Amino acid sequence: MSDAADAPAAVYEAIREEAGRVLIGNEDVIEGITISLLTRGHVLLEGVPGVAKTTIANLVARSTGLEFTRLQMTPDLLPADITGSHVYRENTGTFELNKGPVFANLVVADEINRATPKTQSALLEAMQERSVTIEGQTLSLPDPFIVIATQNPIEMEGVFELPEAQRDRFQFKLRVDLPDRDDERELLDRFDEDPDLGPDQVEQVVDENRLRAAREAVTGIHVADGVREYILDIVARTREDADIEYGASPRATLAFLNGGKARAAIHGRDYVIPDDVKALAKPILIHRLLLSTEAEIGEESVEDVVDRILGTVEPPAGAASNAQPTE
Repeated sequence: MSDAADAPAAVYEAIREEAGRVLIGNEDVIEGITISLLTRGHVLLEGVPGVAKTTIANLVARSTGLEFTRLQMTPDLLPADITGSHVYRENTGTFELNKGPVFANLVVADEINRATPKTQSALLEAMQERSVTIEGQTLSLPDPFIVIATQNPIEMEGVFELPEAQRDRFQFKLRVDLPDRDDERELLDRFDEDPDLGPDQVEQVVDENRLRAAREAVTGIHVADGVREYILDIVARTREDADIEYGASPRATLAFLNGGKARAAIHGRDYVIPDDVKALAKPILIHRLLLSTEAEIGEESVEDVVDRILGTVEPPAGAASNAQPTE
């Protein structure tokens, strides 16, 4: 691979190493966020309180030099609190545009399911169109722009489930798990030595030029016809499975394509292999698929259904060797 093609792998390694100064474990989450950053996607992080969901987003922002804002989503939050509004200035007798916190490179919507559907929808245009309309005026958002939303899976009261249209706009849903005993022991040791350890100690290791070069390199990653058919077969199976009420959308198909390219690139390949597709299947599908009533009664999980689909869809034979990598 050329130096330009190496850019995604170098960017990922730099982010992973720098975030690792604070973060213990969850490297797959850092990988997923990096893939979304390189493919203009958005991420939904799910995990119980205290597993560093917001910290992870902050670490990525600091290591890449991206402007970072955090929204604490609550039932009383209004759409204008996210997008902004025009404010009357008495001293000048004019209205002045006051941009909201969505005008940043990396926006964390903390506990997004605590906000009302009306407020949640304020993010829809921003996530899809990368622009915001305030009182008839359409304004472009910064580039890069990524929304990382967090939610707690164990709370049932005072929350509003994300509608399907909102969930579909997230490229990935990534789970932030509790640490195992060894990782938690390391956590104790690190914070015993440095009680103030946190994202503010992370330095910028990726600049805008490196990030743009990495994005450009990802677009040139080759996807063989066999891998494309494999993606289409998986998506089609989600729409045919008896346990699924609503299958994956075309947006999910594109998430496989773009995410697969970025995953191949950060692992040092200039072509996508079936394992890239398999590795991204759950992050892409688990928040998009709606199970049938019978499946829910039978206590079948979305993860079980995705595993079954992957087990029944045959990957292309020799896709890697016939990939025709770029020069």
